[in-house]
Amino acid sequence: MVRDAAAGTPAATGIAGETDGTPAAAQAAAVDSPAEATFAAAVAALMAGRDAQRRRDLLFEDVPAPKRLAPHATAMAATVRRGEADVAWGRLVLLYDPDGQQGWDGYFRLVAYVRADVEPEMAADPLLGQVGWSWLSEALDARVPGYAAPSGTVTRVITEGFGAKQDEVPLTGFELRASWSPTGPGHDHGSGGTSDLDALDLPAHIAAWCDCLSAAAGLEPPGTRALRQPGHG
Repeated sequence: MVRDAAAGTPAATGIAGETDGTPAAAQAAAVDSPAEATFAAAVAALMAGRDAQRRRDLLFEDVPAPKRLAPHATAMAATVRRGEADVAWGRLVLLYDPDGQQGWDGYFRLVAYVRADVEPEMAADPLLGQVGWSWLSEALDARVPGYAAPSGTVTRVITEGFGAKQDEVPLTGFELRASWSPTGPGHDHGSGGTSDLDALDLPAHIAAWCDCLSAAAGLEPPGTRALRQPGHG
């Protein structure tokens, strides 16, 4: 189910010099719905989780969020560098729909993307998909209090040059696209209000995504398997 962003409620207007008796500040506050307040609190929790991961070899940045997946969305990107080279990239999107959506099993949904360069022999490994998916599933199992309805794909990527780039060595890569719904312990997502955000522990989901990204870069965090050994160019 695809939705556009919800439209705001216009402030009351009338003939010049007349008001409805409500102070302007109160009218402005009324525009902020409970859903907007809930999402603002969720974003704050997500940013706190990102700040806790800055000690790792990750460079974060804010990126535009998709507009039509949910009424409320925010997104971030991260890069893993080894020496002077970028070896893995990722993006994480937090979606919130106070009405829920079919297949979400909750009111929040996280959408993740991970891309990494891999050696050609690793890209040809028939177990690449299983191992790549395990990086995320094992990280979630180890980090978060609960999650529901996980879904995703693993893709082998081969980039070849033509024309002026025909002499460039082909590049092989790994791509993971996944989504899941954060839930509280015992798979109890509650009412979706701000009182449930602590139970969802969004910072833990950030940590799990970072674990997956690090594993894809060849850095083997606890509970995951590396596709290539750290330091292997």
